[in-house]
Formats: sequence, C-alpha cells, structure tokens
Amino acid sequence: MISNFTRGAALSLAIGASLALSACGEEAAAPDPAAEGVVPGIEVSNARLVLPPVEGNPAAVYFDLAYTGDRGISISGADVEGAGDTEVHDMMEYDFEMTMAQANDIALTNGTEVTFEPGGLHVMAFDLPQGLEAGDNVEVTLRISGGSRHRFDAEVRAAGEER
Repeated sequence: MISNFTRGAALSLAIGASLALSACGEEAAAPDPAAEGVVPGIEVSNARLVLPPVEGNPAAVYFDLAYTGDRGISISGADVEGAGDTEVHDMMEYDFEMTMAQANDIALTNGTEVTFEPGGLHVMAFDLPQGLEAGDNVEVTLRISGGSRHRFDAEVRAAGEER
C-alpha cells in the first residue's frame, strides 16, 4: 500500500521533471542590452579623454550624446576605467562668477542631445593610471538612474590636442 505522502511526493517529482524537460526545448531569452553595458536609445560619439597638462591633475572627458529611448532616464554619474575617482561637472554662475561644480543628474528624454565640452558639462577623471598616453583608449561608463550602465570607449588625447 502506497501512502498519501509517497503518492504526493511521486506526483511532485513527475510534474517537476516534465517542467524541466519542457524548459529544455525553449529558446534562451534574449540578452538584456543594459546588462551588457548598453542602454537602448543612448548613442555616444566623438568621445575623448584629454590628459592634463600637469601630471597628477585630473583629465577631462568630452563627448556628444543623443538619446532616442522611449522612457525618461537620467545620468547620475560616470566612471573612467582605472581612474581613482570620477565626477560629472558643469559650469555655473555663483556669486557673479563662473565656477565649476559637480553637476546634478542629467535628464534624458526622447530627442535629447547633450554635448559634454570644455566650458560646459564634462567628466573629470582623477588619479589616472600610470602609463596612460595619447592614442590609447579608455572605457567610460555612464551611471543611469535605476542602476543601468552605458559603456563606451574614449580616445586618449594629449593635453595640447584639440579638445
């Protein structure tokens, strides 16, 4: 005589096995672009990291960004590969003088175009790794609200080159 417990356990095993087998035939889910470091709708071009004229000073990262995504997002920060610290800065007026300070989150909606440039928004990279020189490439990562990341390469340029 089979007990109710044994019958229930056997039924559970049979259901679990059939579910596992049916899952084997399913196609794998498409990878999430954001998990790969790409936020759908963000396009970055003309990315460059300009080395500082004085060793030990921070470098600046400039680029053009266009956003064509369906939902509003914001850039909450940035990281530069190998840098000790990275901050997004903007120029603003304070006490009737132009000054540089950390930028607030940067809102992006469909159709937004933002230029990170000298005298405006830019990324400052502090404590650069040794040996970084013009002609190299570094990975820049934009931190997006909600935890997503958008990665792109920036060409390293010497201090005197065009920004």
